[in-house]
Amino acid sequence: MWRSIVITLFPEMFPGLLGFGLNGQALKNKLWSLRTVNIRDHGINAHNSVDDTPFGGGPGMVLRPDVIDAAVRTAKMSYESLPVLVMSPKGRPLAQDRIKELAFGEGVILLCGRYEGIDQRAIEEHAMEEVSIGDFILSGGEPAALAILDACVRTLPGVIGKNESLEDESFENGLLEYPQYTRPQVWMDRSVPEVLISGHHKKIKSWRLAQAEALTQRRRPDLWEMYLRENC
Repeated sequence: MWRSIVITLFPEMFPGLLGFGLNGQALKNKLWSLRTVNIRDHGINAHNSVDDTPFGGGPGMVLRPDVIDAAVRTAKMSYESLPVLVMSPKGRPLAQDRIKELAFGEGVILLCGRYEGIDQRAIEEHAMEEVSIGDFILSGGEPAALAILDACVRTLPGVIGKNESLEDESFENGLLEYPQYTRPQVWMDRSVPEVLISGHHKKIKSWRLAQAEALTQRRRPDLWEMYLRENC
């Protein structure tokens, strides 16, 4: 079973959307597990405080290192070998290759920050991997954690029926996915490309590759450059 542990101030956010669809069914079938650790349970003093003002001044509050350390140690109690990822806008952008590495492992621990962030000493103490899902700011790490879990779980064996569904997706071969079409064949005066109804599988494969290449070159020149380096 692939294991996931989420460290958060809002455990009620989980499983959230992960409880629906194929991911939710896989959770019920015990293809993966989800556990939460409430940061508030490790707060200090009578108020269970978890944060304090930043040294050096500035707005907002910072999650305390002693509180985060206690929460992480609780998460790692039974799963010491699991990697610990912390959601951070200054983290390394996550790509499909890293998602697959996580999915092929035993599981993952995800730490969701809030406020102005997490004391850097706690991050260093546990050799956390700082990761980002995009160049934008969220109110907290929970939406990012849900996205990462969704990306990992859907690649687990038995979650999605056909392996081909995963092989042709965006980023799997370094390209964005080609356009998709279904019935009706003509809609709003727009017709499905003739090659897709030709029954000629070799031509269809070539058309899809050409479409994926053109789309990637136009929309993601960074991916296109990497694709050229690896395939030329």
